[in-house]
Amino acid sequence: MDLLIGGIAAVGAGVFTNPLEVIKTRMQLQGELAAKGQYTVHYRNILSASYVIIKHDGILSLQAGLTPALWFQFVMNGTRLGRYIIQRFKAFKTVVVGTYQILYDKGYTKDKNGNSIFYKSVLVGGVCGMLGAWTGSPLYLVKTHLQAQAAKEIAFGHQHNHEGAWQAFKHIYNAQGIKGLFRGGASSMPRAFSGSTSQLTSFSYCKEWLLNYPTFQNSPVLTAFVASMTSGVVIGLCMTPFDLIALRLYNQGVDSEGRGLLYKNYTDCVVKIYKSEGLLGFSKGLSGNYFRLGPHTVLCLMFWDYYKDLYGRFRAKHRQQVNV
Repeated sequence: MDLLIGGIAAVGAGVFTNPLEVIKTRMQLQGELAAKGQYTVHYRNILSASYVIIKHDGILSLQAGLTPALWFQFVMNGTRLGRYIIQRFKAFKTVVVGTYQILYDKGYTKDKNGNSIFYKSVLVGGVCGMLGAWTGSPLYLVKTHLQAQAAKEIAFGHQHNHEGAWQAFKHIYNAQGIKGLFRGGASSMPRAFSGSTSQLTSFSYCKEWLLNYPTFQNSPVLTAFVASMTSGVVIGLCMTPFDLIALRLYNQGVDSEGRGLLYKNYTDCVVKIYKSEGLLGFSKGLSGNYFRLGPHTVLCLMFWDYYKDLYGRFRAKHRQQVNV
């Protein structure tokens, strides 16, 4: 049930924020490996990017990659926020792998007095994020390809020209096998660690602090909203550089052997971005990233908190009826 709650919360948020993800993707690919002033700036800010995309690609393009994006949110956040089960067929034994919620419930992020410990919260949140990101990596790959596709006049980055999500999966698998579907997966680890730990840690700390005040003790929705807004700011600042690097590695074209055409590996990508775009190149799409992450974090964590509370009340009511 925890997996379902975490996944549904993320999917609900993803429906509303996918257009911002498309805009953020275009902004981060803009001027790839080109110095400032050496490329035409099509996406100046959120509003201008929205206008340009709608003008050239149509309004429906703002929901490009929606299907794999929602499945990625379900898999990534269901795994990260909930718990999942791995069936070991050979041993006929079920192993339950706890993620953030079960680890949080068991007190792995707190001391003996129930107070959150910063370094434990960071490690637990980050590791759970990495687990979720790796699990959903093929979905993130296809999502990125579809969201990066643009009309020739406004296109940046490699254009994979997939006709749809299913065709993209089929094409990548036929050309490179399972390995191809997980291409770029390693680059998602720093992104997921920084994003997940900053999001979950800041949300948990802020929520605990707010609950010291009567106003928030009697209003779980308001508490979740304020904690989520704070978390959105933190994650936007912490994750943008890692997000940009991962995006570039996921979207680059490959040769017949599956080797990247622009970047050999993570380190090579970092060096080339720094040399050609400068230090500020890593902050490309920061505003787009926040305007996506802010609302997504608010919606995702509010849905997550609300569904957990709703399920808890349902179970309590059910137990009461059984006892009667």
